[in-house]
Amino acid sequence: MQEASPGPEGGLPGSPETLHRLARLAALSARGGRPRAGGRQGGASGRFARWHLDLTPATEEDGWLLTYLDVVTLILVMMVVMLSFAGPGTRGLPLMSPSPVVAVGEHPEHARIVPPIAPPVPPPPAEPEKNPLAGLPLDRLDKNIEVIVNQGTVSFRISNEILFASGDARLSSTGLAVLGRLVPVLGSVAQHRIVVEGHTDNVPIQTERFPSNWELSTGRAASVVRYLQSQGIDPARMRATGFADTRPLASNDTPQGRAQNRHVEVILEAPK
Repeated sequence: MQEASPGPEGGLPGSPETLHRLARLAALSARGGRPRAGGRQGGASGRFARWHLDLTPATEEDGWLLTYLDVVTLILVMMVVMLSFAGPGTRGLPLMSPSPVVAVGEHPEHARIVPPIAPPVPPPPAEPEKNPLAGLPLDRLDKNIEVIVNQGTVSFRISNEILFASGDARLSSTGLAVLGRLVPVLGSVAQHRIVVEGHTDNVPIQTERFPSNWELSTGRAASVVRYLQSQGIDPARMRATGFADTRPLASNDTPQGRAQNRHVEVILEAPK
């Protein structure tokens, strides 16, 4: 029979001593330890090299982190590009903007959308000015009534010599007849206001009833207003004013000029 070769350190292979040493080496390798050099439990070189287990701990792979960061970076870049394409001009505009206008010289993809500007609304045509004499029965006026047309007013001027006696504010019979022919004209335009103005020359008057030309001019205007009211003219439409000699029509240096300044004006004012 062939004799069995001795195991390490003189032990037989398969003997309990040999198995115990192998188990101890495996436990040391699992804990990351190594046997001391030069001892009975030698290094990987030597006669125990075939039973040595050099276990290297596995290291974790970090390659997935690089891929994750690349994906996040790409998403951020796409968001920045989309926002730059949107531009500040589209904020708050409707999705379907009618007739968008693109700035000249810009690419349509990068141009801002400008809402259309509504054309200016032309002003309404001005109404033609109405003739203030339209509808007035002027053919009924007395020949002693002078008609003066101004902007928005019609004045009927009557001399004081026809309406009143000198230094008096009571209407004469001739004056009543002249004013009687003016009443239909004033009553034909009920929406107009009536202003009666009394005027005198610069010759002073000083009586018990009229201390000055102010009282005389105002009294004559009031007499005309009272007569018109008695003929059916609404008193709410009328007012009487005396100007004395403050608004002369001619020079008071001549008798003709003073006679022209002594007058009464009945003014029709168009509604505002």
